[in-house]
Order: sequence, then structure tokens, then C-alpha cells
Amino acid sequence: MSGAGYDVVVDVDEEGDLGHTDLHEDLEFHSSNFDDGRPGHKIAPDESSSYVPPSATPSASGKRYLWTLSFYAQFFDVDTAAVLQRCRATLYPRAPFLDVLEGNPDLYGPFWIATTVVMILFLTGTISRWLALHGKEHFEYDFRLLSGAAGLIYGYTGVIPIALWAALRWFGSESANLLECWALYGYANLIWIPVALISWSNISILNWVFIAIGFGFSVLFLFRNLYPVLSATDARTSRVLLIAVVVLHAGLAVAINFLFFA
Repeated sequence: MSGAGYDVVVDVDEEGDLGHTDLHEDLEFHSSNFDDGRPGHKIAPDESSSYVPPSATPSASGKRYLWTLSFYAQFFDVDTAAVLQRCRATLYPRAPFLDVLEGNPDLYGPFWIATTVVMILFLTGTISRWLALHGKEHFEYDFRLLSGAAGLIYGYTGVIPIALWAALRWFGSESANLLECWALYGYANLIWIPVALISWSNISILNWVFIAIGFGFSVLFLFRNLYPVLSATDARTSRVLLIAVVVLHAGLAVAINFLFFA
């Protein structure tokens, strides 16, 4: 019996009493199926299972690589309500914008704000050009306005924050954050949407007034939120960087007026 397993069957009478039990007459031995449990025997794994150990998944390490979608998705991890709240905080600033971001700056809002500005500049620039040429010569759509608007807005919003962040890091500012710089400049473009919508007239001085208002509002927004970061450097460097921010933003305002509404 040491080499095989057995099942034991015991006959019980109708009254539930074992009664007389004879090991030879009342006990029946049958072959058992417990042989698989003998020492040295291993149950074959189920190859149809799709379970993957957590350590084998790419996300378990927490690393995001430049060529993966998850690397870029983290910059757009924000919902519509949060974007609208940040837009309101831009137009009606009550608290520092970096506090509104709550440590989660995004590129979703800045991207769509910049895209909206590009499309409105093309539309209102075309209307302004049509008004200037109406009754004088044949009007044709100039799609160079679209490419010019895209190059100007996307270039300014994308490149200037990188240059500012690099300068801050160079001069020893540990609090400089590239994503926050992008978010600041991206949401600062919000004011150009209403400005572009009302600057299409052929009255030059009126257009300059609207552009000046847009410049003043947006540069004040940048100055208010960048000053705590810029002041982390020495006094001379912070003044130079602030002047550079103002001058470059003034260049954007002048370029918008000359390229689309002059």
C-alpha cells in the first residue's frame, strides 16, 4: 500500500449505525487519483493564462521614455474643469498662478489656447486685409497669414520659456521649472483671443490701443508670476531677465499688429 493511494468506502445500515464492521467484508478499496501529489511531481502551469507578473510590466518601474506616449500624456493629464479654472485665474487673477497650478502644470490648455489664437489671427487678419483692399483691387486669400500666425505664436510660446528656464538654471535658480514656464506663457496668450477679435478694423490707432491693452494685461500677468522665480537669482540678473521678458513680449505685440492689422 505504500506505493499507491486508496479510497475507503464503508457500508452504513439504514438506521445510521455502523453495526458490525468486518474489515474484509465491509471495507472496499478503490484506486485513488491522489498520485499527482507524490513527492517530486509538479503540476504543469496553465499556459493559457494571460497573467503577467507586475515586475514584468513596463509601468512597474515608473519610468517614462521619450519615445513612448505615456511620456507625453503626463503633460496633458488635466480635465476640462481644471483648464477652465486656470483660464479664469488668468483673466481674473486673485492668487499667484503657480498656486492655481497646484504643482500640476499642463500643456493641454496652452496648446489649445495657442491654436485658437492662431486661427483667430488668420481670420481677423484676413478680414482686415479685405477691408483695406475692398473697392481698390481684387482680393485673394493669403494663407501666408496662417503660417505666419502659427510660426509666431507657437514659436514664441515654445522657445521663449525654454530660453528663460535655461537662463534661470544657468544663474543658479533651483526653483525654475520648464513645464511651469510653458504653462505661464501658454495661458498668458489667452488675452490675445479677445484682442484679436476686435482688432480687425481699418482704424490703425484703434488697433494699436487694443494691442497695447493686450500687451499690458499679459505682461503684467507674466511679471507678477515670474518675479518670485526671477528674484531667486541675484538682483542684477533678475532685473536683466525681467527687462528681457518685457522687451520680448513687446516685440510679440508689435509683430501681431504689423503682420495682421497694419
